[in-house]
Amino acid sequence: MKYLSTRGGEQHLSFEKVLFSGYAKDGGLYMPESIPSLSNEELAKWSSYSYSKLVFAIARKFIDEEEIPTPELNDIINSSLKRFRIPEVVRVEKMNGGLNIVELFHGTTMAFKDLALSVVGGLLDYYLNKNKRHITILIGTSGDTGSAAIEGVKGRKGIDIIVLLPNGRCTKIQELQMTTVLADNVHVYKVEGTSDDLDEPIKQCFSDSGFVSAHNLISINSINWGRIMVQLAHYFFTYYQLCSKVGSPMQIIVPTGAAGNITAGCIAQKMGLPITLIAAVNTNDIVFRTILSGDFSVKEDVAQTLASAMDIQNPYNVERLLYIGANGNVKRINELMHAFEQEGQVSIPDDILSNIKQIVVESLSVSDEDIVAIMKRVYHEQKYILCPHTATAVFYHYQRKSDIPRGFIATASPAKFPDAVQRAGIEPVTDGVDHLQDLPTRFMWMREGGNWYAMLRGKIEEITQNR
Repeated sequence: MKYLSTRGGEQHLSFEKVLFSGYAKDGGLYMPESIPSLSNEELAKWSSYSYSKLVFAIARKFIDEEEIPTPELNDIINSSLKRFRIPEVVRVEKMNGGLNIVELFHGTTMAFKDLALSVVGGLLDYYLNKNKRHITILIGTSGDTGSAAIEGVKGRKGIDIIVLLPNGRCTKIQELQMTTVLADNVHVYKVEGTSDDLDEPIKQCFSDSGFVSAHNLISINSINWGRIMVQLAHYFFTYYQLCSKVGSPMQIIVPTGAAGNITAGCIAQKMGLPITLIAAVNTNDIVFRTILSGDFSVKEDVAQTLASAMDIQNPYNVERLLYIGANGNVKRINELMHAFEQEGQVSIPDDILSNIKQIVVESLSVSDEDIVAIMKRVYHEQKYILCPHTATAVFYHYQRKSDIPRGFIATASPAKFPDAVQRAGIEPVTDGVDHLQDLPTRFMWMREGGNWYAMLRGKIEEITQNR
């Protein structure tokens, strides 16, 4: 399997190359040159696999044996998933009325990002130990990515990680999961701005190819193909848990921020999994408008919502969705994305949008008021507590009836969002997070009006000098 940029500037790259990259040199994102198609026999065979075995089977489709031999790949995946709090890794809670909650939050930081980032950390470590290299990871977070990335790489000898978080726009629990990690290879900045604001200096760093190369700089946001690849597994796992007959259709409703998770679902469908997807967003509705009418345009401000990890107005994985919808036509993606970057808006051509809608058949935008109402309703009817992100997906359950099985992706534990839970009139969950309040913290500031790009470059250079 080889990889290319969605804009065509790079082609025929190895898995190792794209794993250790952020944006492609032409500004695009990496995708496999072809998406493997599963036979009916394979789909049926995989139905008996555990979650870990599914991750391995999928990874084997995208990583050549010559790059990582089977014993080593199997060991990386199994050892990475051992830290999950339940043996099955992912759990599906089947409730009355066809409400099936797919719990992806049983990892170390209690969010779905743990699923992919634990494995990505292991994959990076494998190559670094093999090649005696050091890297610096640079990422921004809107809530959960930062802590999951930190947990995936903290203490690893060949890795330093720099995380930018938007001050006051994550929950206190999310913030503490990052600022209480005192490992020497972890460097956390609080930024006086939105998650989209902090993406700008990060993208500036990655746009300087010489700087990236000199400092072995990479990203493990959902820009990184490794994360998308691992996230394919929970779509297959969900399908096998909820469909009694392999080959029958089902629908999966996905809380959507930067669109990495739903991109994985689209690729799973392209591989042959008979699913369709619904993209649930909060009032930051760029994905909703894109799916509804092809209006891919950035509004001036990012709204601060209860579903804070989805407070995004520039979801970079839409580019991968467009690439899938354009059937891999890199010339068209290059034109569309350059227009979007110059104007902040572009109208998606009808044929590309139509192809996307074959997979992502609908989208919905959910207000904070509706999030709270859904959290209340599910608690009173099912005695189950949702996180606010999961509530955006479950809102769809009460809007549309269905004759086929549906899975509602639960991206995080409600314990991470005590204010939203309390606003819904429910006693906050403290299991797994109450100890954070007593831990010492460490972080640096990026103040409003400062030269954040210069600060980042300086920190990266300092890390390189000290290694």
